[in-house]
Amino acid sequence: MADKIVYIVHAIDTEGPIYESLSATFDRLNQILGVQLEPTIKNLEALRAKTIPLNGKEDLAANFVSPEKLNYNDDWHKLEAMLARILNKEYRDKLTDSFGGGWVYNWFCLDLVQFVENPRRKEMGFHCIHDRYVEFLDKYDSKQDEIQWHFHPMTMYKEADKFATSYAHSPHLYETLCRRIIDRNFFPSAFRPGFHTERPDSNWFLEQWIPFDCANQSVDDSSEKDKLDNLKNGRLGDWRGAPSDWSIYNPDFYDYRKPGNSNRYISRCLNMNARHSNLTQEEVDKAFARADKGNPTLLAFTNHDFRDMEPEIDGVRSLISSAKEKYPNVKFKYSGVNDAFRGALFNGKEEELKLDVELYKDHDDKLKLKVSTTNSEVFGPQPFLAIKTKGSRYVNDNFDFDIDGKAWHYVFDSQTILPHDIDVVGVAANNKYGNTFVTTLKYS
Repeated sequence: MADKIVYIVHAIDTEGPIYESLSATFDRLNQILGVQLEPTIKNLEALRAKTIPLNGKEDLAANFVSPEKLNYNDDWHKLEAMLARILNKEYRDKLTDSFGGGWVYNWFCLDLVQFVENPRRKEMGFHCIHDRYVEFLDKYDSKQDEIQWHFHPMTMYKEADKFATSYAHSPHLYETLCRRIIDRNFFPSAFRPGFHTERPDSNWFLEQWIPFDCANQSVDDSSEKDKLDNLKNGRLGDWRGAPSDWSIYNPDFYDYRKPGNSNRYISRCLNMNARHSNLTQEEVDKAFARADKGNPTLLAFTNHDFRDMEPEIDGVRSLISSAKEKYPNVKFKYSGVNDAFRGALFNGKEEELKLDVELYKDHDDKLKLKVSTTNSEVFGPQPFLAIKTKGSRYVNDNFDFDIDGKAWHYVFDSQTILPHDIDVVGVAANNKYGNTFVTTLKYS
């Protein structure tokens, strides 16, 4: 009989240091809760003491400006000091899983580029956060952790501190992945959406390449979001109607919240001590109860690296310990996101994805690229094609499709990119098991 098991996935929206002035805190308070006050220390203390009448929003406002919420890692030194504590083996092993393993982190790294306004002093530039975490995980011997991909759409005014939903208006979308492939030999197999938000354009984008999506924040009672001005009527993080039983589902083509016939997999992923959609004892118990019925279950939760994560991790550990006592026959395993999806969906099965990638000249002396599948199957309709030009432009383009669905072609000419302008060609893909293939070809 298969193990009754819960895969524990800590999926971190990894955005690097962040700064917030007192004025910016009160601006956010107004945007999110509709509370407009003069930005003073006196008002901050009064909000924390709940002595300002706010028509029933006193608790929300007090939580919003609580010391732990405003205690930001506002530079890399503070952030690394936190990492030095939580990546330590002693801390990871404070509560080992059913297999003797310690806590595992999944770092979904963000790139912020081409934004014009950046009042919160977020780290800007391609690879900046990704590279830092590659270094941190090496420095602190954290080979069990995974690095994946997080994305923030760009606002109409290119403000890094504001929310947006449109991938079509985000010129850094394709370039980020092109640069990951060509510069870092990296391509993600799992994703966390910025602001917990998806729309049809992101639904269709992900369906082409990324099999695993830790996104669903459906909760049985969504009324708490109606108290927040920036979340009302599904404006952000709208998962109303999505499964709330910790099942993984394939989304509908038009409505990402509904189970349907798309191929990628969406898991539930609740917040850790946020203003809404929080992981609670009831929710953890629900995941263990599902596993107790013989359904391998992925239990995912998220927070940010720009706050001290230690208290939130300790809180989740307490929830897990309590659930384990109620369901002694259920095992739990701290997991990388790929292993968790494979375990919950495929009983741990995986296949190596192999592609044959060839740059060649045909009998007409035209430069062509051919990609052929030699093992497993490519997730989505085509691999991701990345091209770096001699002028250091990074661009993506579509392949031409072979008749058998297992091979793709691309012609370099005046209709696409001229051969003399090519520096590097990169090809990347996943299969449905989250196994990744990446290769680059230097052209001369």
